[in-house]
Amino acid sequence: IIAVKPDATMVAEGFMRPYILMLWGAFAFACMGAFTHAAKDYCDWQVIAFARSGVALLIAGLLAFRDKSPLVFLRPWTIWVRSIAGSMSIMCNFYALSRLPIADALTLTNMFPIWIAVLSWPVLGRFPEREVWLSVLLAMTGVFVMQQPYLASGNLGTLAAVSGSFTSAVALIGLHRLKGIAANAIVFHFSAVSIVILTFVLVVFPATEHSLEQLRMPWPGPGLLLGVGLAATAGQLLLTRAFSGGAPARVSVIGLTQIGFAMVFDVLLWGRAVTLHSLIGILMIVGPSIWLMTRPAPEAP
Repeated sequence: IIAVKPDATMVAEGFMRPYILMLWGAFAFACMGAFTHAAKDYCDWQVIAFARSGVALLIAGLLAFRDKSPLVFLRPWTIWVRSIAGSMSIMCNFYALSRLPIADALTLTNMFPIWIAVLSWPVLGRFPEREVWLSVLLAMTGVFVMQQPYLASGNLGTLAAVSGSFTSAVALIGLHRLKGIAANAIVFHFSAVSIVILTFVLVVFPATEHSLEQLRMPWPGPGLLLGVGLAATAGQLLLTRAFSGGAPARVSVIGLTQIGFAMVFDVLLWGRAVTLHSLIGILMIVGPSIWLMTRPAPEAP
């Protein structure tokens, strides 16, 4: 048997593959944001979020059936942490995407590394270092700088996006603790729980027009809803494959490119003029997030 040593090109391609996947995943999430922002003219955010979870549930179920992945329901309890927190994040994020420019909403919803660092105190019993608290302060200041016009007008999209980033952090902590469960089964459980919660929300907080009536929306409304679901599912699958093969910190940083893609969509599709205070605010939020994702893990006491 003759062993063939891989050349430098093959090694480089294998090394870069997870990061290219994450780049495509970031583009998919930005597309999801664009579809959501456009669909708000045809239906309420509750219907958009329901469509996103419905498409993801269908695709995850089909993939689990194809791969013969066993589904989970009651146990382990951490899957409920991931699914419930993730469902809350979906509601907050889609509300924000229907109220704010895409780049602003995705910047705020990607603040989860900051909250993960803060949650290390109650979850891991490790009090965050001074630098972490300074990062939180800088990011919160960035939120105020970037979102001042919306806060002044009483737009709740900012509060929803920040809340969504916090619940995303809780969901990711729960996801990190899930071992030995197929990704398709996790996505299926998450999507099923989110549909139940969204149904409850639709009953308690009805949409401006009956949900069934909104489903009769004119074209391209149905196509936009399908685009939301397909883009979100594609982004989730690409993200999962990227994290399974690449360094998590680097993959996470590349995931932030969705903000750049979203800004391009804002300018080209909606004619948004990017202001200086918006750019400064984005940098004040993204900078601490990148630092927290790439810094060495603190030593255990």
